[in-house]
Amino acid sequence: MGAGLLAVALGIIGALLPIMPTVPFLIVAVFCFARSEPEWERRLLEHHRYGQVLRDWGERGAIGRKYKYISIGMMAAGTGFTGYTVGWPLVLISIGILCTFGVWIWTRPE
Repeated sequence: MGAGLLAVALGIIGALLPIMPTVPFLIVAVFCFARSEPEWERRLLEHHRYGQVLRDWGERGAIGRKYKYISIGMMAAGTGFTGYTVGWPLVLISIGILCTFGVWIWTRPE
């Protein structure tokens, strides 16, 4: 229950801050609430904005094409920002993350 509440809090922060993700934290919250508080799990799965994304992930491990573009685009923007502000060679960390997780996201079913 505590981990689920923490994940929801981080998801809310992620919804407000462009640099922090939202849905991964909500996926963790659904996982935690499924074992501790099924009513809260149901509420997340029926949420008007995030419910469909959470259901798609839970049922098929799927990420919609629109969300793939958004995720990879935001990671690319973050990599560009890192390159501009921090520079070489630390930008290589962001490039590695973009290449690794960008490919992983792109290969998920839709």
